[in-house]
Amino acid sequence: MVMKEEEISNRKRKIPRHRKSRTQKSSSNPKDSDDHQVQVSKKIDEDEEISKGTSRSSAFLDKMRARLSGGHFRMINEKLYTCTGSEALNYFKEDRTLFNKYHTGYQEQMSHWPEQPINIIITWLKDRRPSLLVADFGCGDARLARNVKNKVFSFDLVSNHPSVIACDMSNTPLNSQSIDVAVFCLSLMGTNFPNYLQEAYRVLKPSGWLLIAEVKSRFDPNTGGADPDTFSKAICELGFTSVSKDFSNKMFLLLYFKKKVQ
Repeated sequence: MVMKEEEISNRKRKIPRHRKSRTQKSSSNPKDSDDHQVQVSKKIDEDEEISKGTSRSSAFLDKMRARLSGGHFRMINEKLYTCTGSEALNYFKEDRTLFNKYHTGYQEQMSHWPEQPINIIITWLKDRRPSLLVADFGCGDARLARNVKNKVFSFDLVSNHPSVIACDMSNTPLNSQSIDVAVFCLSLMGTNFPNYLQEAYRVLKPSGWLLIAEVKSRFDPNTGGADPDTFSKAICELGFTSVSKDFSNKMFLLLYFKKKVQ
């Protein structure tokens, strides 16, 4: 069927023009685009401020926890230096959480030391026969036993691991003259610490080694500490011979003795 020219003309006039999309309309207005970018920028800034605030809050809480942990450590540390070994044993038996608090604070203190005395002792043992039997007096987390091939008897006031024997270090279950190396790494604490050294003498074989690592400030006569030579002489009077002294570290000293052959 053929349309009349007039109908064709009318239909052409009724065909709608294509509308611009909203996106095109929006992008054609620079002011609207700038406002949107400003809002996005503000949102990013706000999110960054919230993130910074959360980070600052977290850092503050960590700092407060460290102070609290340090306070617990100093309090318990003072207690251990001013009581006997048996009193310290009962102290931790009454509240086992105190032992964990003490060692948490201890680890925090040690993290600031440039070198750990236990690592030097580990190296010393690795340079010797793995058949040597070792007694670690005041072992803490038994790090020595976990890092050498030697058989290590680990003693402390509380046992948080099956390999650790909880006891008063002046009275261990070891047989007399059964040990090749006795170690005291920052553990000569308590008013009766000479009894610990006597116990080490009892369990050591003739010519057995006694290794002592202690905080250097304890052996500074200028600040009320013991004279290291006097201390060494007192240990020799228990039946030991002084082999060497290492004062090279600014935080601690190391003393090496051997049990005299009777």
